[in-house]
Amino acid sequence: MKALGIRAGMALAGVPVAMAIAAGAATPAALRDAWVPEDLQTLTAMQLTQAGPRPVDPSNIHERSSNAASLGRALFNDPRLSRNGRVSCASCHAPAAQFEDGRPVGQGIGTGKRRTMPVMGAAGAPFLFWDGRKDSLWSQALGPMEDAAEHGGNRMRFARIMRAHYATQYEQVFGPLPAMPALARDASPLGTRDERAAWAALPPATQQQVNRVFANMGKAIAAYESRVRYGPSRFDRYVGATLAADPRGQDVLSVQEVRGLRLFLGKGQCITCHNGPMLSDHAFHNTGVPPLDPARPDRGRADAVPKLLRDEFNCLGPYSDAKPEQCGELNFLAQNDPAHLGAFRTPSLRNVADRAPYMHAGQIKTLQEVVRHYGEAPDAMVGHSELARPGDAPGHGQLIRLSPQDVEDLVAFLGTLSGAVDQPR
Repeated sequence: MKALGIRAGMALAGVPVAMAIAAGAATPAALRDAWVPEDLQTLTAMQLTQAGPRPVDPSNIHERSSNAASLGRALFNDPRLSRNGRVSCASCHAPAAQFEDGRPVGQGIGTGKRRTMPVMGAAGAPFLFWDGRKDSLWSQALGPMEDAAEHGGNRMRFARIMRAHYATQYEQVFGPLPAMPALARDASPLGTRDERAAWAALPPATQQQVNRVFANMGKAIAAYESRVRYGPSRFDRYVGATLAADPRGQDVLSVQEVRGLRLFLGKGQCITCHNGPMLSDHAFHNTGVPPLDPARPDRGRADAVPKLLRDEFNCLGPYSDAKPEQCGELNFLAQNDPAHLGAFRTPSLRNVADRAPYMHAGQIKTLQEVVRHYGEAPDAMVGHSELARPGDAPGHGQLIRLSPQDVEDLVAFLGTLSGAVDQPR
């Protein structure tokens, strides 16, 4: 790759760059790795520091509240918020283990169908879960609590737990708790047949009160989870050293790891979807990942959009704090898009080397296999893969051709993306 000289202080995309060393230039201390301006601009945008402070979620006015975060942390770790009293959010999103569980699919009171996603970075995504069926961090927190395979709980019981164990903390943030009627101990519109019948028997005003408590539980958990963040990695230090023209600083990555970085930006085409400080475009793609159950392939985003639109806890719902015009993602949501079939959300690659197995149901065990998958570009069993294949019509995309050494170099680079997890104390 030909390196171009850049004058000290020249700005790339609004970010000052101290210097880039031209190949062969006479300088006091030449950089080991020279980069062209276009690549420097991309590397700058990939730094964790470029994430900046997360914009306030208009649907959750309590997200920045420290009292809400304290309550949310307690709820996140409370196994009483499950049918069997043994499962908490932390059971799958373990704070000591990258806020995930290391399993191919989640395991709550039952066995799930998809891989547990880490908490870090979720606050910046417009849609949550692998299929994007939730549009806020607080709404996402509610889903597992009622899911039959995860917590398996019900709204009336949750509201009673809040009154029995968290009334003071709750009221500091959200105001007085409603009185809990004696006529129903367990009731929910998504529960068992008896729970649904008990819910239907409640007056609408009582249903709304219970829903409000339930929504506020999600908002408190979101206040906590939004404070859990990725810490800087060796890659971030390397980019900082490169932009500062620091030769010794570049030694934080090996020669092989830098080769992998060049492949990531170049013929590996990884940057197409894994870009920005979270190394994700937050979009949905079908890349031909084999389904966990070939007899019942997961339809992904195609089935999630209708769920999102009818969700009473979405941005436009009655429990959101947002004004309708603040719900742009939902207002302009694409519906009935054929590309949604079999498509799943692009995960962040930060700390990716520490969280095998991979893909939406843990179908692929190692990073080497993941990289080879993109080179092999198998046909999708549901929908159509975006990956280019030999013989495709012009314009479909560019083939990803990687040698065995390329695969190892890319995997080596992916290992540089790991950093500590910053979480509130």
